[in-house]
Formats: sequence, structure tokens, C-alpha cells
Amino acid sequence: MPVAQTQSDPAGGLVVLAQEAAAAAEALLADATIELRARVSVDGRAVSRMLDREQRAAHGLAWLATYVQALRQLAAYAVRARDAGRLGETEELIVRIGVAEYFAQILGGIPMSQGEIVRLADIGLGPAKIATRVTPSFAEAVAAGNSAANRARLIELMRAQHAATVGDCLLDETLDQVRDEMRRFADSEVVPNAHKWHRTNSYIPLETLSQMDELGEFGLTLPEEYGGMGLGKESMCVVSEELSRGYIGVGSIGTRAEIACELILGSGTEEQKRKWLPKIATGEALPTAVFTEPNTGSDLASLRTRATRSGDVYKVHGNKTWITHPVRADVMTLLVRTNPKEPGYQGLSMLLAEKPRGSDADPFPVAGMSGTEIEVLGYRGMKEYEIAFDGFEVAAENLLGGVEGMGFKQLMATFESARIQTAARAIGVAQAAMEEAMKYAEGRVQFGQPIVGFPRVADKIVMMAVEIMIARQITYYAAREKDKGRRCDLEAGMAKLLAARVAWAAADNAVQIHGGNGFALEYPISRILCDARILSIFEGAAEIQAQVIARRLLDGAN
Repeated sequence: MPVAQTQSDPAGGLVVLAQEAAAAAEALLADATIELRARVSVDGRAVSRMLDREQRAAHGLAWLATYVQALRQLAAYAVRARDAGRLGETEELIVRIGVAEYFAQILGGIPMSQGEIVRLADIGLGPAKIATRVTPSFAEAVAAGNSAANRARLIELMRAQHAATVGDCLLDETLDQVRDEMRRFADSEVVPNAHKWHRTNSYIPLETLSQMDELGEFGLTLPEEYGGMGLGKESMCVVSEELSRGYIGVGSIGTRAEIACELILGSGTEEQKRKWLPKIATGEALPTAVFTEPNTGSDLASLRTRATRSGDVYKVHGNKTWITHPVRADVMTLLVRTNPKEPGYQGLSMLLAEKPRGSDADPFPVAGMSGTEIEVLGYRGMKEYEIAFDGFEVAAENLLGGVEGMGFKQLMATFESARIQTAARAIGVAQAAMEEAMKYAEGRVQFGQPIVGFPRVADKIVMMAVEIMIARQITYYAAREKDKGRRCDLEAGMAKLLAARVAWAAADNAVQIHGGNGFALEYPISRILCDARILSIFEGAAEIQAQVIARRLLDGAN
């Protein structure tokens, strides 16, 4: 049994325990999928009406699958660390605590949000079925990993160590160097200014964007032939983490470039690639994504903004909302309906719409385009706008791919990368929250000792560290799958779903550790809390993300 092996061979016992916990969770997931499929399917296919009726169970299945993926990746992490000789005490404790906590939540209840706990019974698994997969003795063996002693030891190690991350991320030397470089930049150029930018609702200075360009941020994953660095998606994760740790606005500037480059590289003509990709890679052309409409949200099939061909131009009419950084953008990836007679997704096209840069005084200095700023709690530094188009002209040669009706398909091809990058941004925000919590808890003295010495304070910080590593490993796995050219929408969705919740939990608990000071605007944690809140909403709200994951599982994905 794992317990005996742990006593004689800690690394081997840990690996076996983690693998057996993952296997037991996978079996529960298989059983739950069968149970739910029977409730929502006709002739083996999930029916939307029936799936909506069972939405809580369906979304619970998505969360269960995400937790199973977490356990898989923790087990894989333990194996890689052991085999590389990098499984130190910190890494071992992270795996033990993480496996124990996530396995316990699978059995006892998974928080989909603060007030929504999904239990296996909600998905059709009663005690008898669970008992066939998990014996009481095994559950106790796994649960022992999240002991008070283990948590106390991990916080002790965290207080003594001052590395960039809690635990070895098991990246190669190149990516470790990338992290170090981006962390130095964030600490010197971003962190000292982030709170001021947030409090004054100011743009991130163009000088900072120029520095990011010098670091290769905008062309990180682009092929070298188009002016990029040709690195993999894991590098994008590391860069997004570190920049978002400094300030989510800085980390998110790269998202605009990532989405635009994915669209053009995957769907553009060769002329469009040669024209736009080198400009985006150098920061000469700042892109923005213009997809969402006031009454559509995630329902892109209902999109109404239309573009009518008139000679060599398209004339655009309609409204868009929640557009990030449009004023200073040079090109918009603009989703429009070019054929009003085609229902749903079929009539949608993507335009590479050029525009001049604006300013606060004159946001949109071009005919046929106007906008109003949307004031927001957080996620500042780029500014959000609602935009109205009234005859705005786009050159017909800027129809992405040169063929109408392909816009939705083109956009869908970018979602994997966008969600992986959003997960990485969430990890960066969570890391910032943890660092602020630790710094405050070390310096705040109550009843004669730093408050980090009190278990309920320390336990909060420990769980931040553990969950951040879990989110990292899921996100890095999705990035590696993407680099291999494999379909990874399921993995990317799980990474985004979990990382967003981890960021919010970390920020919320960090505010609690700050006490009343966490509620004061002068403290950075107040900004981090506001920034964390958006992560489970954009790039697919958590509910939409869970629906997509559930649908894929019920349709036979593994």
C-alpha cells in the first residue's frame, strides 16, 4: 500500500499515492459521465434542452473533470521531479497537500463558486457507487497528506526561501531564464507604477510598451520568418505570468497580440501575414479584438454588426462593447456579419480593420467610428470601450483569408491559445496576491508575533502556493499539447476555469490576511482583488467554460 511505501521510499511512495488517487478519481469521472449522459442524451447524443435542464450536474461534471486533470498533472509533476532529481521537500509537500485537498473535495464537494458546491450525488453517484472506487482506508491515506504538520512545514520552508516560485516548476533552463528576465523587468518597471496607473485609471505608458517590445513580448510565439522569436506556448505562459504578477494590464497587452497573430497566422493570406505579423511582432502595430456586442455576449451566433461590400471597401454598421485598448490600437480584428441572409455562424467574417491611434482627447479620429469609455473596477491600464460603427470603412483586401463566411471558424481556432494565456495571467495575479499576503503577514505583529505564525493565516498562504502550482501544471500541460499540434480545447478550458478561481481565492484570502488594511485603496491588494475578479468572466465566463467542457465530455472526449 502507498503508506508503507512512503515510509521506506518517500519519493516512490508519493508517486504511487498520487497516481492511485488520480486513477480513483478518473474512475469516478467515468462513472459520473455515464450517469449524466443517460440523463441528457437521446440516441447517444447530448440534447441541448436536456443538458440545460441538468445544468448544475453538467457543470459539476466539468469541475470534476478539471479536478481529475489536476490530480493527473500533480502525479505527472511528481514523476518528472523524481526522475530529474528535483523532488525536494517543498515539491513533495506541494504534491502531498494538493492531492489530499483536491481528492477530499472530489469526495466531499467541489466549489464551483463561493456559494455553489457540487457533490458527486448531484451527478448521480451515491455512496455505494463511490465505495466501489474509493475505500475508506485509501481515502484516509490520501487525506493524511494535508495535515497540520505538513502545512506548518511548508510555510516554514516558504519563509526561509525567496525563489521566484514556491516549488520548482520543472521548466528547462531557457524558460527559467525567461522568467528571471521578465521578473526583473516587472519588478523594476511595472510593480512600482502599477498601483498609480490603477488608481488614476491611466494608460500603461507607451515607453513601457516599447520596453516590452525590446524583450520580444509581442512576437514571442511567432515564427522567425515573420519577425517573431519562434518560442513555444510554455514561454508565453511564463511571460504572461510574470508580467501579470506585476500588473494584469501589462500582462494582458500581450493577449491582444497573441489573438491577432493566431488569427492571421492560422487564417490569413500570405500577403496579410507579410503585412501584419512583423508589425505586430515589433509593437509597431498594436491590435485589439472587437468581437462582443451589447446583446450577444458569448452568443456569437446572434451577432448583428454588419459589413456591406461596396467596391473596394466594406462599410461597417453596428455596436460593439467591452473592447479592450481600442483607442491606441492600430488594427482591429473585427468580427462582422457580411451575409445577413446566412443565419447563425455561417454569415460571419473577420476583418483586419486599420485605424489611426487616438488619445483621451480624441479617442477615435476616423470617420464612422465613435466610442464611450466603460468605467471598470479593475483590469485598467488599457481602458474598455463601447464602440459604434456608422459607415466605418475597411479595405476589402483586409478580409481575413480573403473568403467571407469563415469568421467564426477562424475565431474558434484561437480560443485554445487565448484561454491558455488567460490561465497564465490568472496564475500571475494569484502569485501577486500570495506575495502581498506573505509580505504583510511577515510584517504585521499581533499578540507579540508576526501573524504568519498563526495557523489560519499560514494555512491560507500555503493553499495559495499549492493551488498556484496545480494551476501552473495544468496550464503548462495545455501549452505543451498546443505546441505538439494536438487539439487541446478541453485542457485549455480546464486550465482557464481553475486558474481563474485560484486567482480570486488567493486575492480574497490575501485581503482577509490584510484585515482592515486590505479594504484600503492605498494597499496594492485592493487592486489585485479587483483585477482577479474579471478572470472568471472574460475569455468565456466560468459558466460558459463549464458548459463547453461538459459538452465535450458527454460527446466522448477523454
